[in-house]
Amino acid sequence: MRRLTTLASLGFDDFFASQLERLGNPQLVPARVVAEGQSSFHLAGCRAPLGDLTGKLLGSLTKAERPVVGDWVAVVDGTDRASIQHVLERRTALLRRAAGTLAEPQVVAVNVDVFFVVTAVNRDFNERRLERYVAAVWNSGAEPVIVLNKVDLEAELEPMLEAIDRVALGVPVVRSSAATGEGVEALREYIAPGKTVGFIGSSGVGKSSLTNRLLGREVQAVGGLRDDERGRHTTTARQLVVLPGGGVLIDTPGMRELGLLDDAGGIETSFADVAAFAERCRFRDCAHESEPGCAVLAAVESGELPAERLASYRKLLAEIAAAERKRDPILAGRSKARWKEIHRAQRARAKIDPKLKR
Repeated sequence: MRRLTTLASLGFDDFFASQLERLGNPQLVPARVVAEGQSSFHLAGCRAPLGDLTGKLLGSLTKAERPVVGDWVAVVDGTDRASIQHVLERRTALLRRAAGTLAEPQVVAVNVDVFFVVTAVNRDFNERRLERYVAAVWNSGAEPVIVLNKVDLEAELEPMLEAIDRVALGVPVVRSSAATGEGVEALREYIAPGKTVGFIGSSGVGKSSLTNRLLGREVQAVGGLRDDERGRHTTTARQLVVLPGGGVLIDTPGMRELGLLDDAGGIETSFADVAAFAERCRFRDCAHESEPGCAVLAAVESGELPAERLASYRKLLAEIAAAERKRDPILAGRSKARWKEIHRAQRARAKIDPKLKR
């Protein structure tokens, strides 16, 4: 990989170059992490194929700050090994709540421009899960593209496409089949030299098979369908690969769950329909629970907004808020005080204006 790529084709641009320049050390050169080992990192863009963290970084970086696949690092280069001196600021970062915890962040992928959110037409298809993935991608700073894979297995796609429209407003959708090659050229339209794309999705939806299609060769192991029609999990580690014609791709292991962390901005983007109704609410601090003049609740009552959609919106916001409070006890107290103030203000308004009482 190192011999076939240049820094620009790997995605090194002014955003990262300016950071390297500010370090003011002419001995430092940029490199990108393409794979993670037990104690070393596989690198591209520099002479050395492997890199190690300095003792200073080992002792100062948190788990979420340590280099991962997709990171750009500043290294002192060598023939066989490089010394990683700095981890450059990430342009985008897809985080999830570590399994079994409420607030510990786990890095899924970094410096990705476009995420292909892959779902399959069989039993893997799940509207609520798609909402969660799309919200996480918006939070990361990247752009989502929904990939409806294995379309060769299902003749009636309209119900699933309609469901995608409901939960991923305005997000492009690509119908694909890794088995037949359908949709592969449509995916290539989002790939260009210097751009990084990533695959995310549940285990067995066909991410590795699509990766092999884009590469034109077998790089990732793939598994067939189990007896229950769910795909077998195959990818066990993240890896960055260079695509023919330019661009790089990061395939991620399938996830059984994707616990969200802050920021809630991605939720507002994903649930633009809820946000649009919320703009018509009588009060700007409306929580869409039982407030008078709530346009969101009115939309649910009229059928304009599915009740399941609002329930999912509330669940994801509550999940993010819980994670924030877990990490910051002071924030927890402020949040509790804020909601008390909101409810107190609502009661005061009701006393002043009897029309506001329900």
